[in-house]
Amino acid sequence: MTAQDNDVDVSAATPFTGESVSPSSVPEISVDAHGKPVYNLKKGLYRRLIWTISGNFLFLLALYNAVISVFLPNQVANVVQGSDSNAKVVALASIMTISSFVTVFVQPLTGALSDRTKSRFGMRSPYIVGGAFVGGAAIAMLAPQNTMVGIGICWVIASVTLNIMNGPLATILADRVEPEKRGTASGFIGAAQTGGGTLGIIFGGWIANKNLPLGYLIFGVGIFLVCLVFCLLNREPSTVNMETEPFKWGKFFKQFWINPAKHPDYGWAFAGRFLMYLGYQGIVAYQLYILRDYIGQTPDESNVTIGIMSSIQLVTLIVSSVICGYLSDRFQARKPFVFVSTVIMAISYFVPLMWPSKMSMLIMAGVLGLGYGCYMSIDMALMTQVLPNDGKDAGKDMGVLTIATNLPQMLVQPLVAVLLSLFAGNYAVLFIVAIILVAGSSLLVLPIKSVK
Repeated sequence: MTAQDNDVDVSAATPFTGESVSPSSVPEISVDAHGKPVYNLKKGLYRRLIWTISGNFLFLLALYNAVISVFLPNQVANVVQGSDSNAKVVALASIMTISSFVTVFVQPLTGALSDRTKSRFGMRSPYIVGGAFVGGAAIAMLAPQNTMVGIGICWVIASVTLNIMNGPLATILADRVEPEKRGTASGFIGAAQTGGGTLGIIFGGWIANKNLPLGYLIFGVGIFLVCLVFCLLNREPSTVNMETEPFKWGKFFKQFWINPAKHPDYGWAFAGRFLMYLGYQGIVAYQLYILRDYIGQTPDESNVTIGIMSSIQLVTLIVSSVICGYLSDRFQARKPFVFVSTVIMAISYFVPLMWPSKMSMLIMAGVLGLGYGCYMSIDMALMTQVLPNDGKDAGKDMGVLTIATNLPQMLVQPLVAVLLSLFAGNYAVLFIVAIILVAGSSLLVLPIKSVK
């Protein structure tokens, strides 16, 4: 398949400049004089891109939340059945810590490699389709596992390969959408991510009580199909003739460190995202055990309640993410929305802390959806606007930013296990720490100067 097969113009084109209106003579998809793809998408292709990439992120987050928040906790609890209540926490923490440690550098590395990839199918598509295929197979293979070793191996493989897919997929927004439109685009993607995560928990809680192996199979096959369809509908031009710098490990690891003194806005954005996710993951990853050991529900009750919580959160987060994304573009402002959203998230954790009950968890879900929906809709847009060197190495730099999401997932597992051991299994301490971390993250966005 050549670039012409993809219906793109391979003549030289002016690189993306951020102007909202491109000259009519400039094709929508082309390559510049150096063979690098250039995008000036008009309404039809732009809408197709936004709807399909949103669909991808919806399914991906549904997979992640169903597996991490419902499937794995249930499966691990069954394997260590009969042990004390902290044994399942330690077992789950061990698996998640190992997988997070292995994958923490995968997205930056994949981003850097995809920036240099010469292929008939473009820079990003090979990683998206290939990562989804292997990752989906590993997810499906989790179904028959009945030992901690088997669960751990399959989940590590799935984590690595799905991150290989996720990195280039996240970079597409910076590749193809003008900065002034990224708030709206990020709003739709954010709504899809948060909505997908919520739907994943709803579906996961429902099917976990009926046929857990089938749930793994549905997500394993589904993630490959949605990624394949996305790449077929949003084809890249050939990058076979793209001029690239040779990949050098030494240079890569040197560039891996982005000096916050030289690029302070990037540093503040990284730190803020890191703290927010460290607090957020401490609650969301252990919701099932919180319902059982803090609220006092049975396994079947907790699987149902977690679905109800997610249903409530789905409504509030979709409304919040779409409205905030629109208002962010309308006023060309990102920081106020990120600040307010994290404050709202911190407030939501006070409810079950002060009033441990099923109702308090439902209230928390609704308020959390308002804050997290707004955060997700604006955060990606903000991140794309603080990239060093005007996004020249967008794949690598966006990959580095994902460490601020992945590293908390690695650290929060042993942190939760230690905290519960120190405080005799009292989950109230998790809410206290989450409030401190998430509220603290709101302050780190304020020093950013390059973005309003």
